[in-house]
Formats: sequence, C-alpha cells, structure tokens
Amino acid sequence: MSQCKFTLALLHPRYWFTWFGLGVLWLLVQLPYPALLWLGSTLGSLSRRFLKRRESIGRRNLELCFPALSPEEREHLITENFKSIGMALLETGMAWFWPDHRVRKWFDVEGLENLQRAQAKHRGVMVIGVHFMSLELGGRVMGLCQPMMATYRPHNSLLMEWVQTRGRMRSNKAMISRNNLRGLVGALKKGEAVWFAPDQDYGRNGSSFAPFFAVKEVATTNGTFVISRLSKSVMLTVTMVRKNDSSGYRLFIMPELENYPEEEVAAAAYINQVIEKEIMRAPEQYLWVHRRFKTRPEGEPSLYR
Repeated sequence: MSQCKFTLALLHPRYWFTWFGLGVLWLLVQLPYPALLWLGSTLGSLSRRFLKRRESIGRRNLELCFPALSPEEREHLITENFKSIGMALLETGMAWFWPDHRVRKWFDVEGLENLQRAQAKHRGVMVIGVHFMSLELGGRVMGLCQPMMATYRPHNSLLMEWVQTRGRMRSNKAMISRNNLRGLVGALKKGEAVWFAPDQDYGRNGSSFAPFFAVKEVATTNGTFVISRLSKSVMLTVTMVRKNDSSGYRLFIMPELENYPEEEVAAAAYINQVIEKEIMRAPEQYLWVHRRFKTRPEGEPSLYR
C-alpha cells in the first residue's frame, strides 16, 4: 500500500519545474468556484488546438459507441468533453488542496444508505468506479462520506506519487497498487470498502471480450470477476458528475449489484452494462480520449486510424 512520506530527495532540482506547476495549480484553485468553472472550460476548449490526437481518439470512440447520433451531436459531445478535460485539471487541484469544508460546500450525495447497508453485512465492498473527468475530486468526496481504500497506478515521478497520495489520503485510508491483488483481496476480506475501476483497456492478458455500447467485442478486465470470487465482497457503483446548473457535484451511490454472473465472459458483459448506465448520467464528462478499444481479438484490425 502506498505511503505518504516526504523525503529531501523530492527537493532535487529535477523536480523544481513540477513544484512550480503544483504551486500554480494551488494558486488557481483558491479562486471562487464559478471562476474555476469558467477557467476550466476555457482551458479545455483551448487545449483542443494542441491535443489533435486525443480529439481524434475521442471522436472515433463516440462514432463506435453511438453510431445513431448525428455528426453534429457527436461534435457537440466532443466540444463539451474538452471543457471537462480543462475542468479535470482544476478539479484535481481542488481534490488535493481544498480544505474539507470547502469541498463539502459543493456536493450532495444520493444513496449513502446503500453503502452503509452493504457494509452492515460485515463483508468487503468493492466500489465500482467509472473514469469521469472529475474522478480525482470524486475520490475526495467519497472519502468525506465514507473513508475507503482505492486501487491506482503508481506514478512514475516520485514527487507526483507523493503529492497524489497525500491528496487522496486527506479523506481516505490507503492506496493499493492495481497490481497488488493480494493486498486488494486482503483489504476486502477485512471488511474494507475498496474502489476499483474496470472501464479501461488493460490489454489482452486477464481480459475477456464483451460488448460495450455498440462495440461488440471490447477487451474487459477479468479483475472484477477474480476479485469478487476471491474476496466474496459486495459490489456497488459510485459515480460523481458535475451538475449542469453550475451548483457543484452530485455523488451517486447505487444499491448492491445483484445476479452477478459466475462465468468470466458473462461477468464482463454484465459489468460493461453497469458502466454504460453510469456513463449515460453525463456522457460529455466521460474519459473518451482514452483508447478504450485498442486491444482487438486475434486477427482483427485496429479500430483507430
């Protein structure tokens, strides 16, 4: 599990530029929230000029997932998605640097009783997350409701690893590397709530191909299935989205998932359907710029140009 320890090595000159960037981010997030909304949207829209590859990936993902939408409708989603990309940077700073009282001011919760009911069973709770742009802030918000653990990919930079871990543990218990299966299962067996996001392409190994929106065969991690079987944990979804009326965020905690399949491919299809439903709360805020469909069945060409 990741520890949050500062060392003098983090003051090495190689990190000075990163420290400067973090300082700018800290200063920016001191602005009032309405100003952050405007700034984030503006930065995101401007970034589109420089992130042409990501724009192409996002457009292709939307074409594949929503073929019934018109080009104009998909273009609107791309435009709004880049605004969310800009907000994601500031929301990361909000998650890491805002005091608890300021975070609490800007969110409300629906379904906290579902998590409390699940934990009352004295079993671990696997919290299924979705990669919305506000994910970092969502983790902070979730921790303020119920401190928990989360799986993550350790950062390559020692400084960024320290900063993100320190920020995430302001309201949560611990971070577990996504490759640490023993630690993850062990935490669940002890009755902990652990966040896990199965909605990215982690490669062919340990994955099954299952439908996701209109794409028939999508590499979907079997990690959810394996962890569930080993830990005997309860599963439920937690999603946070930015409200359209600029009044902050809403955290949705759904009831325990039922009738989870006992076979890998069926389980992958099941969890993809769950994720689809969560994405449709605010599709413009989802991480469409990730190459979700890069892994294809043997012999099939890439879906990306």
